[in-house]
Parts: sequence; C-alpha cells; structure tokens
Amino acid sequence: MFPGPLGISLLGKALERKLWQLDVRDIRDHGLGKHRTVDDSPSGGGPGMVMRADVAAAAIDAVERNNRPLIYLSPRGKRLDQARVRELALGPGAILLCGLRRHPAVRAV
Repeated sequence: MFPGPLGISLLGKALERKLWQLDVRDIRDHGLGKHRTVDDSPSGGGPGMVMRADVAAAAIDAVERNNRPLIYLSPRGKRLDQARVRELALGPGAILLCGLRRHPAVRAV
C-alpha cells in the first residue's frame, strides 16, 4: 500500500528529492502465533476488532525513536492538520502508528 499514493504527484517528487522519507514497518512481524495475530475482540464485547496492545508495544519498541514523537492515528484523536505537520517538520520527524484493517503498519517518517 505504501508508498503507493505517497510516491506520486508533489509528494512523490519531494520523496525523489529526499525532502522527506518513509520507512514502513509491518506490525504483523510482531504478531502472535502461527498466523501472527495482531488484533483481538474489544474488551466488553461489541462489533469490530482492536489492535492488541502487546503487539503494538513490541512494534513500537522495535523502531528507533531518535527523539521523534510517536503519534497514534485514531478517529478519536486530535486531527493531524497542516499546522501540526508544519510543527513536526521543524523537528526530527515523527513516528506514525496506523492500525489499518488489512495492512497494519508502523511508519517512521
């Protein structure tokens, strides 16, 4: 899935010029059991699945932080808007934890 849409247009040109970088990590590498399970049913029941905290923690621990903030992308979180991205661009980068349904990944940028 990545860099896919991030490798074209203005973002793709900036990536070619090395103005930014993308390092994708597969959370499933830290999954449990034969099928490398990364998710579980929500506590208390209900529809859907949630990412296992132990698997997410192992994936996070495997990435060198280098003073980069860790941001978990969630529909309940604070919006990652242009102002915040500009702020992050002034620092050492950021680590974005994104739990996608079919392709969970930890991305360090």
